[in-house]
This record gives sequence, structure tokens and C-alpha cells, in this order.
Amino acid sequence: MADASALLQLSQTDVAQEIPKEQYGPVLTSPPFVFVDGTFNTRDLGLVPGSRLRAGYAFRSGALFQLTDNGKAVLEGKLGVKRVFDLRSPEERRAAPDPELGGVENTWIQSSRPDSTPDLDHFVVGGGEDGYREMYLEVIDVYRESWKAILEHIRDRPQDPFLVHCTAGRDRTGVFAGLLLTLAGASPEAITLDYLLSRIGTEPVRLMLLQFAIAGTKASSQEQPGFYNLVSLRASSWNAFIDGVKKEYGGFEQFITDKLGFSKDDIAKIKANLTAS
Repeated sequence: MADASALLQLSQTDVAQEIPKEQYGPVLTSPPFVFVDGTFNTRDLGLVPGSRLRAGYAFRSGALFQLTDNGKAVLEGKLGVKRVFDLRSPEERRAAPDPELGGVENTWIQSSRPDSTPDLDHFVVGGGEDGYREMYLEVIDVYRESWKAILEHIRDRPQDPFLVHCTAGRDRTGVFAGLLLTLAGASPEAITLDYLLSRIGTEPVRLMLLQFAIAGTKASSQEQPGFYNLVSLRASSWNAFIDGVKKEYGGFEQFITDKLGFSKDDIAKIKANLTAS
């Protein structure tokens, strides 16, 4: 496993700059990353440096629709995944449905409302922190029913490893991963590191994702003001979002009690199931 400082340094590579394969290859085949053929940005949240979440239980990744037979075997066998949670829009899911895996339950829940198109004007100032705060707070609201289902899984099925993904495995998945790491008692530095690791995890598909972002934002080009900040991962953007969660909801725990309906006992059980070996 690479140490946290080395991972952090590589994760701060500018998104406009290529990370050579000889640099990212060894990282993506070593913990906390897991090589799963046919997807990308896959990692074990329990193996992120500084994580207190137990290893082998909660996984995150990018889209699964191109999984090879070998990739399917890794999820089913080596990782022992029993349930996959898909945090994508109906349109994304129809265009690239998750594959059927042996002994694995696929869960997709209709979101409360459609995702908004990010307004690049909100990402122009500074590093785009205002835009990220707004975008990630919307993720919490739009995908709250999916969040609830995953937390219920953790509360009720601690013996069944699960995987959460969206398209890039970066933003929607990253926000939820931050919640899990917070509940497990990880330090703010470990949570931010996991968020930033998606810069490395998406490098094999970086150019494709840049085109996906252009289409998704209706940007005229990569040079449009705000676009560069939107596609860049920075600790300042994550911190702006966390500040927004505190101001809007009183923090993650308050959100899941007030908005998702979990009791204090539920939260205690979820925390125990995330961390008990």
C-alpha cells in the first residue's frame, strides 16, 4: 500500500496533465485500490490510509456496464460483493445498465427529482468552491432515498459486502463515501484523501470523462470559464461542501436522523457495523 503522503501528492496532479501509466498503474493495483477489469476508480473504503472502516465491506467504483468476465469474477469471488447500489440517473442507467452478477443483488432507486445541469458560472470564482457546495448539497437531496437504502443495508446486513457506484465514481459516489467514512470515525484528512484519490482512479478514462463533462454541462469547450474548476478535485471544494452540510443540516448525522428518519440507536448500530471486525 502506498503511503498517504505519496497518494496525496499524486492525487494533486492537474486534471489537464496526464499521469503516466508507469506512475498510476502500480497505484491502481495496490490498496486501497482494487483492480476490477472493465471498470475504474474502484477501491476498498476500509483500506484508505487513516480509515477506521473495516476492510472488505464497503467498496466504491465507476460504472460497471463494461465489466469483463474477469471483472465480474473479482466482484463475485475475491471481493465477495453481495449487493450493488447504483447512484445514477434514469437516463444513465438506461444507456448503460448494470450487468447481472451471480449472487449479487442490484439496487437502483428512482431519485426524488432529476439532477440539475451544473451552472458553470457558479464555478468561476476561486477554485469553484461555491459551485461544488451547491452541486454536492443537491446530490444529498436528489439521492436521499438511495442513501437511506444503503444505510439500512449496513444496519441490517453487516455480513454482506456491498459496492456503490455512479458513472465516474467521483462525485455522487464520493459524497456518499465521505458520509460512510465520517460515520466510521475517520479523520478529516483521511476523508479528504479518499475524495481526492478519484483523480488517480479516473486517470485511465480521464479524456472520456472530460468529454462526458462537456456534454453534461453543455460547455462550449474546455476553455469555457468555470469548466476547469468543475473537472478539478480540490480539498477546498470538499471543505466548502462539508461547511455547507453543517450550515444546512447540522452535519451528516443530523441529516440522517432528521431527513432520513434513522434513530440514535440506528446510527449506533450502523457505526458499529462499519467498524467491527
